[in-house]
Amino acid sequence: MARVCEFTAKGPMSGNNVSHAKNRTKRKFLPNLNDVTLISEALGRSFKFRISAAALRTVDHRGGLDSFMSKAKAEVLSSKAQKVKRDIERARLAVV
Repeated sequence: MARVCEFTAKGPMSGNNVSHAKNRTKRKFLPNLNDVTLISEALGRSFKFRISAAALRTVDHRGGLDSFMSKAKAEVLSSKAQKVKRDIERARLAVV
């Protein structure tokens, strides 16, 4: 499974461990990914995603999955998240 956030596309970054003597060795900075289940109010069902802790805080701040997806850019989302975004938009248009 790829170490990439499905909502923000955050992935591993590379850098250096730097010792007190300024010796540098390569290392990886991995994103803080969590497996979460988010509930869509428009669709009335839940979805499982692997997202970063920062993305989870953003979802909570914006008021849930539906409002997060309405503001999210499709280019950044994974293919699974893009499908959920389209389904939520269709469900909202059907209600109005």
